[in-house]
Amino acid sequence: MRREKNANPKDAKVYLVGSGIASLASATYLIKDAGVPGESIHILEQDTVAGGALDGAGDAEHGFVIRGGRMHEKHFVCYWDLLSNIPSYDNPSVSVKDESFEFSSRFVSHAQARLLKDGKRMDLSSFGLSIKDQADLLKLTLASEKSLDNLRIEDWFNREFFDTNYWYLWATMFAFQRWSSVAVMRRYMKRFIHLLDGMPHLGGVMRTKYNQYHSVVIPLQRYLQERGVQFHLQTRVVDIDFDLSADLKTATALHTVGKDGVKETIALGKNGYVFITNGSITESTDQGSWIRPPVLKDKSSSGAWTLWEKIASKDKAFGNPGVFSDQIDLQKWYSYTATLRDSTFHEYMEDFSGNLSGTGGLVTLVDSNWLMSIVIARQPHFPNQPQGVKVFWGYGLFPDREGNYIKKRMSDCNGEEILEELWYHLRIQELMKPVVDAGKVNCIPVAMPFIDSLFMPCAEGDRPDVLPDGATNLAFLGQFAEVPKDCVFTVEYSVRCAQMAVYGLFDTGRDVLPVYDSIHKPAVLIKALKAISR
Repeated sequence: MRREKNANPKDAKVYLVGSGIASLASATYLIKDAGVPGESIHILEQDTVAGGALDGAGDAEHGFVIRGGRMHEKHFVCYWDLLSNIPSYDNPSVSVKDESFEFSSRFVSHAQARLLKDGKRMDLSSFGLSIKDQADLLKLTLASEKSLDNLRIEDWFNREFFDTNYWYLWATMFAFQRWSSVAVMRRYMKRFIHLLDGMPHLGGVMRTKYNQYHSVVIPLQRYLQERGVQFHLQTRVVDIDFDLSADLKTATALHTVGKDGVKETIALGKNGYVFITNGSITESTDQGSWIRPPVLKDKSSSGAWTLWEKIASKDKAFGNPGVFSDQIDLQKWYSYTATLRDSTFHEYMEDFSGNLSGTGGLVTLVDSNWLMSIVIARQPHFPNQPQGVKVFWGYGLFPDREGNYIKKRMSDCNGEEILEELWYHLRIQELMKPVVDAGKVNCIPVAMPFIDSLFMPCAEGDRPDVLPDGATNLAFLGQFAEVPKDCVFTVEYSVRCAQMAVYGLFDTGRDVLPVYDSIHKPAVLIKALKAISR
């Protein structure tokens, strides 16, 4: 059915549930393209800060923390469109887009120590794929997405595939598991085929000047607040009422709980809209410390997942959250952020890898039982990071396995033990012992029960459409709304669904920017085929 778009935006009142990049982008497009007054836009966030999965916090004394980071590339057309008009964190005369492109032109990704084994750099001149592996990859790109409903990657490839350089590079660059959705892997292969040749060196990967909270979220939040957008922090949406008929779906009221436990019902009225971020990859996270492991929480502590469950029970068009959230042991992994008041480690890694900080990207230890990886960003990674203080981030894809050196599961380890395991794999225990003994190192581990939930095998309809059929004033946003052809776990995906929501509900005269379609470029295909056959 044809959806009637709002042509009188001055009278609209819009509520955005969640404050991740999808909501921030939606608010920006509502003002810039739809003409909705900023003061008529309300962002409802259960946490104390905005930004969702794009986070970064801390200080030199207590330690810095990054739960994770999203990679960028130049063909994120929606994302860079959004940031092309947003003043950067440091310089209001330079956009976030221009700052990021300039920064990435000076610190070009070219990892020279992407995979390590026995503490030594591995030869990545070949992906190590057999003829059968190559054929299976080609068949996957040609398969229909519908034929892959509920299938895992391990259902498609043989056992030997998972010992290849290709798989180690792929799995750790994107955080795929063998049991992840093969349909999502197919989308990644098609969407990023232009990066395949450079994958052993992370060629084409872009970074922001600082962590993504300071480089992206704060500039967006400033922009929105300057235009009157109201951020309601520590405000949790616990339910949404709908008027549902055979043809139409209209949201009528939001039920919220404030920071003091005060309950409120917000009637949407004739010109009210609600954009819902359903689900979250960083919900229910817990931070450990140098001496304490983090605690793995469950869904009962998650506002985003419990809200989606309530909504989904009201109409099948609102998706199936249990597919993505009911198997925490398959969805979790643990990250850690190290803060060092010493340059020994960073100097060693620059000398060992041949990469200056900020140019090497991900370093993965393939013989680590936890499958540990680290990323050393350009310093400072935080605006408040003093000179002489260094940070790096890492994660482990197999936190339930016993370490090679620390005979405990990663999930049971504190920050000190996680770094001991890392020093062991890098063969630098003695080098780092004086630094640790002098108390110049801190490490904060984080448990993330839902971080890989967006990769879970699913079927058509498990993710609701951004604009379900018949939706008059509601949209779904984020990693668990359906965006055809694009790839979850990217900022591009979230910003694209923001465009779909705003341009679909409001008369803006703009179309959603198309997904970069590199797989239909002959030169790209030839280069990719040569790469997988090396």
